[in-house]
Amino acid sequence: MNDLPSTQASLFGLIADRLGDRTDHPFLIDPAGAVLTYGDMLARTAQLAQAMAAQSVRPGDRVVVKLEKSPEAILLYLACLRAGYVFLPINPGFKHIETRHILADAAPSLAICAAGGEAEMRAGLGADGSVLSIDALEAEASRQASRFETRQGRADDLAVILYTSGTTGRPKGAMLTHGNIAANGIALRDHWAFTADDVLLHCLPLFHSHGLFVSLSCSLLSSSSVILCPRFDREQVIDLLERSTVFMGVPTMYVRLLGSARLDQARCLTIRLFASGSAPLLPDIFDAFAARTGHQIVERLGMTETAINASNPLDGPRRPGTVGPALPTVELRIVGAAGERLPTDSVGALQVRGPHVFVGYWRQPEQTEAVLSPDGWFDTGDIGKLDRDGYLTLVGRAKDVIISGGYNVYPLEVEAVIDQLDGVMEATIIGLPHPDLGEAVTAVIVADSGNRPSEQAIGEHVKERLANYKVPKRVLFVDELPRNDMGKIQKTKLREFYRELYRSS
Repeated sequence: MNDLPSTQASLFGLIADRLGDRTDHPFLIDPAGAVLTYGDMLARTAQLAQAMAAQSVRPGDRVVVKLEKSPEAILLYLACLRAGYVFLPINPGFKHIETRHILADAAPSLAICAAGGEAEMRAGLGADGSVLSIDALEAEASRQASRFETRQGRADDLAVILYTSGTTGRPKGAMLTHGNIAANGIALRDHWAFTADDVLLHCLPLFHSHGLFVSLSCSLLSSSSVILCPRFDREQVIDLLERSTVFMGVPTMYVRLLGSARLDQARCLTIRLFASGSAPLLPDIFDAFAARTGHQIVERLGMTETAINASNPLDGPRRPGTVGPALPTVELRIVGAAGERLPTDSVGALQVRGPHVFVGYWRQPEQTEAVLSPDGWFDTGDIGKLDRDGYLTLVGRAKDVIISGGYNVYPLEVEAVIDQLDGVMEATIIGLPHPDLGEAVTAVIVADSGNRPSEQAIGEHVKERLANYKVPKRVLFVDELPRNDMGKIQKTKLREFYRELYRSS
């Protein structure tokens, strides 16, 4: 792994080396002002690593963690990295059936949960796994020494397993190595110019790569500080902006921030970077945020299997509607149906390659082989195009492409046109079974109740700008769109709910 120093293969070792003797520097800051220093982090991860070892956890074993966002959850992540255990976070909002699938698939040696959740965790574990509440683990950790020799291992040692959202079936465990996470973290730290003077306002969940890798890696690999918010609270975030230099969010967060009259340029004077990802950022939101705050949001492209692939530049043109060029360590290409590389501005399947790309899906070699080529190219499932400057524009997900009357329709193209209409707050396009067309282009829209455009007006607006086969056959108005925890619209749920629309009409 060329991105890692030959003497340091452990991600935790890189973090500690970067820190040097700045152990009194603030690491985690509570919104109320309480501080946990990097020295505290070193001591407590040493104790936690030994406490887990006392439960017979060994390097390479999986440790499942189902906890609300907290300093303890971050310290557990770092303790696992330090000891060579494989960290596996679970969304604390998951119900029993969702948790049970992951536990059965991952076969962890240890599962850690909030007090009162032990019985649920034990029900999903095999005979060889053990369960501890975070309270019990911390009690054991308090009896351990505060020094621990970080396991060096190798850059290709497994560090984390993140389970994908499962929109195309049962969730799969994406395996990421110390080298994968470090390579992407170093590239992002440098690309976004993080230094020890930065203060990240962290409002993202920790069970997803956006909150666990993208944001935390930048901070950890620059020895900078993190204001850790349990969740996104609009008014709290606006208050904390004046104590921060970086904010990373999802588009929904930016929409909600714009909904407060308190958000203005004065609140954002110390911020040097606003970044957005996990879902498309509408150009209108980009423009409105810039007008209100004086800041252009940096949009980027990431995913569970790779963390960040592309980003609009920190210094240079930030083009709304694009996710920017590839990071310096990343290769991007657009390919056709036969796998041939397509020329500039051609629409096709997006593939990426680089030291950040995951090594495969846990215990699913067939699924791995289907998306990861022998020479390292990962088929992302995204449809996009690259312009002559290397800026990437996403057109949609391959699974979301609609084939209507034999023509391919890319939802993002139609959504962008509908979003231009006054009164449209948000639009999403799905394909539904149709007896004649195969699939019918269908718009599902959240609109301003006092200024809602008619279905006819929407159809005429699209028809003036796009080919007839891209015009929605029906427009459905809803109060809100279903989303997952990262703000992505769950089109699978919409397709299932409306699947009989054209069959019954």
